[in-house]
Amino acid sequence: REVTGSLGPAQADLALIFVSSHFASDLTRLLPLLKQRLNARHWIGCLGGGVVGTTTSGDAHEVERTAALSISLLNLPGAELTSFRLDSSQLPDLDGSAQHWLDWVGVDPAGSRSLMLLLDPTCDAINDLISGLDYAYPDAAKVGGVAVPHNADHGSLLLGDQVVTGAVGLSIGGSWCLDPVVAQGCRPIGPVFAIEQAQRNVLLELSEGDRRASPVACLQRVLADLSAEDRELVQHSLFLGVERQKLTADAALAGLRSGDASAGSPERAFLVRNLIGVDPRNGAVAVADRVRAGQNVQFQLREAQASRQEARQLLQNSHMQHQDSAPLAGLLFACMGRGSGLFGGPDGDVSIAREVFPTLPVAGSFCNGEIGPLGGATHLHGYTACWGLLRCDAPTGDASA
Repeated sequence: REVTGSLGPAQADLALIFVSSHFASDLTRLLPLLKQRLNARHWIGCLGGGVVGTTTSGDAHEVERTAALSISLLNLPGAELTSFRLDSSQLPDLDGSAQHWLDWVGVDPAGSRSLMLLLDPTCDAINDLISGLDYAYPDAAKVGGVAVPHNADHGSLLLGDQVVTGAVGLSIGGSWCLDPVVAQGCRPIGPVFAIEQAQRNVLLELSEGDRRASPVACLQRVLADLSAEDRELVQHSLFLGVERQKLTADAALAGLRSGDASAGSPERAFLVRNLIGVDPRNGAVAVADRVRAGQNVQFQLREAQASRQEARQLLQNSHMQHQDSAPLAGLLFACMGRGSGLFGGPDGDVSIAREVFPTLPVAGSFCNGEIGPLGGATHLHGYTACWGLLRCDAPTGDASA
């Protein structure tokens, strides 16, 4: 009653619903209750470890560890919106035609500029699903997250008037798109190493110049140069960045085309992954990603100040690139390991966004994994804030949230 009374019965194009896990057992009752009082053409949302939302007075908040419901109604003149549900147990073949994926999703790529994607925690083959959508919709930015698990006998996703499993999505086209911003929240430590030997997800040998050693030996050299404070962080906040070369190549090519020589040497981009094990017998290290010889890696530390600086800079970059198109709203899919646990207080990511976009309405969820692009491909992340800034390129009328 409180939420629907604030929003009113006016017709909307899109309703975004994010629900804290406290209401898991009552999730099937939610949409019928909302639809009695609210009007929207498309309904989509999920269950989260916490929610992000904006009050009618314009205050944006992250609500953690408290029962909460976040609903946003959006009017998007000139938008082409298509919602869909995917059965993740029956993925098309990644080695087959992209048309099989297009038929499976049921969305015309010509009308899809962005995809918001929400996955149930029981979803099968998440990485293959994301890769398949990249295969079928290479020009569409993809942003979203994995809902949180629960003990009730139903899914964690909301679509239309149903609670479902698998995956749900919203295709956004026409005059509107989602501008993705992915903040991983880590800073590099030590040099960049080249992988000399690897098996699947296990690093066996690294090199720096002519010097080769086991990953553990390389890490020990890095630790020797750290401050006492950073060595303390290493005990619980150490990760590995795996370089994504496609981003480097794309930036260099763009620099050549534009005549910008500085763009030919872009900042290196690393996909941050968990370190999941060490073999003391040979100094090998297992990482939560497949790696191969020839790739570059760099150890990373996760801490609040680096997270703030990175998120602020990336959002500022987006603002500078689209100065003539301020975002109508921001969708935030943040790891449950961020929030007050990382920043030491509430509204960490939201307050950073409000420094760049002071009046930006924000909605979203704390997720069990975040989805966003890096290095020319979409990835499933951890400990990350994935933003989708909703923009209208050429307004066709008044847009309101």
